[in-house]
Amino acid sequence: MLRFLVAVSLLAALTACTKPVQNYADDATIAAVAYRNPEPPSLTLYTMVNNRSGEGAHTALLINASQQVIFDPAGSFYSSATPEQDDVIFGVTPQMEQAYRSAHARSTFHVVSQKVSVSPEQAERALQLARSNGRVADAFCASSTAKLLTQIPGFESIRSTMFPKKLMTQFAEIPGVQTDRYYEDDSPDLQQGLNTVNATLTQ
Repeated sequence: MLRFLVAVSLLAALTACTKPVQNYADDATIAAVAYRNPEPPSLTLYTMVNNRSGEGAHTALLINASQQVIFDPAGSFYSSATPEQDDVIFGVTPQMEQAYRSAHARSTFHVVSQKVSVSPEQAERALQLARSNGRVADAFCASSTAKLLTQIPGFESIRSTMFPKKLMTQFAEIPGVQTDRYYEDDSPDLQQGLNTVNATLTQ
C-alpha cells in the first residue's frame, strides 16, 4: 500500500511530464531549422515549480552545442514551428526559448533556469546523449535528465532522482551556476498557454 501511495503522489506531482504523441520530424526538416547560438556553450536546467506547494512538476534541459536544442523528456510542449525527434526540440532560437518558458510559466507555476557554462566537448556530448536517448516514459523527466547529466564529464556527481526539485537542488551545487526565476500571471491552463505560444510562433 505504501508503494502505491508513493507512486500516486509522484504521478500527481509530475502532471507536466506527459508527452502527447506528435509527428516525428525527419532529418532533413531538423537540418533546415538547426539554430547555432553564438554565445559560449552551456547547459541550462529548467524546473517547473508549483507556486503553491513549491514542488517541482517537470524537468527539461536546454543544450547550447553545435546547435541549440531542448531535451524535453515526456514534456507537454509542442509547436508546429519547432520540429521534434522523440523528446528533443530543434530550432531553439532565442524567441523559441522564451516561448518555451512562457508556455510553462503561469499563475500556478514558475520556471527556474539554472545555466552553467561548459566546454564545447561537454555540450556536444550532451547533445549526442539527448538525440540518442529515445522517447521517455511519462513521469521520468527528472530521472532521464539526471541519467544524461551523469554521462557528461564534470557532472558525475549528479545522483539519480525521480523528483525535479531534488535534481534542481543538486544542479545548484555545480560551480558557476546562474539561476533565474521566470513568472507569468496568466491562465493556469497549460493547453491555453501552448495555444497562445503556438499562435505567436507561427505568425
